[in-house]
Amino acid sequence: MRVKLTLAYDGTDFHGWQLQKNSNTIQGIMEQALEKICSMPIRIHGSGRTDSGTHALGQVAHFDPPSDRSDIPWQKALNSILPTSIRVIKARITDENFHARFSCISKTYSYTLWTEPDFLYPQRRHFVWQTGRVDLHLMEQAAKHLLGKQNFKSFMNKGTAVNSTCREIFSYSFDPGLYPQELVFRIKADGFLKQMVRNIMGALADIGRKKYPPDYMAWLIRLKNRKNASATAPAKGLCLEKVEYPGHID
Repeated sequence: MRVKLTLAYDGTDFHGWQLQKNSNTIQGIMEQALEKICSMPIRIHGSGRTDSGTHALGQVAHFDPPSDRSDIPWQKALNSILPTSIRVIKARITDENFHARFSCISKTYSYTLWTEPDFLYPQRRHFVWQTGRVDLHLMEQAAKHLLGKQNFKSFMNKGTAVNSTCREIFSYSFDPGLYPQELVFRIKADGFLKQMVRNIMGALADIGRKKYPPDYMAWLIRLKNRKNASATAPAKGLCLEKVEYPGHID
């Protein structure tokens, strides 16, 4: 028996998804809750890591409960134990061949900027990067260079070994946020390298603030070297919004 979960969380007080010794992580809190319900250690697998301080609206995970817990209403049971900063949005029984990470075909992240330089609502401080005013037209010109399958080595931070630094970006958009001062960048791809979205956002922000021209994005892609790229954007503006799977997997 395998259970698929869709999770939302405020990542402010967590050291990311991945289980870490002596650190408060989403995976660690989820496994503590599952052990309490199942009376035994349970390993939960996420669709991928999220950085310390990064948020989620649609993280996906799976676990295999013991057979004598097959009739538990998992959403209700877990939400009754979990802190309010983590919520199970959906829980369902799925095929035992399903894997939250390896069955994934695409992910969508958003990154939110606060474009007012001298004012920020306190309630939004953990969810936006206050960049000040940016030129949206320049950022849109730069983002066009991201589309398609390319080598994004210039946008990968060290720390995770990968077989390839090539990824395919399917789409992106710039959207209004919750407040007029917010600008939301959304990006969908077949996968992302370590801190790739934050590094793309760092470059886009520099272009929007007219530090570099829009062609700087194309130059970075050709460079294939992180050394001379823009700084990594803060984690707090990043949110994993959606993880998608083949059509037969809900």
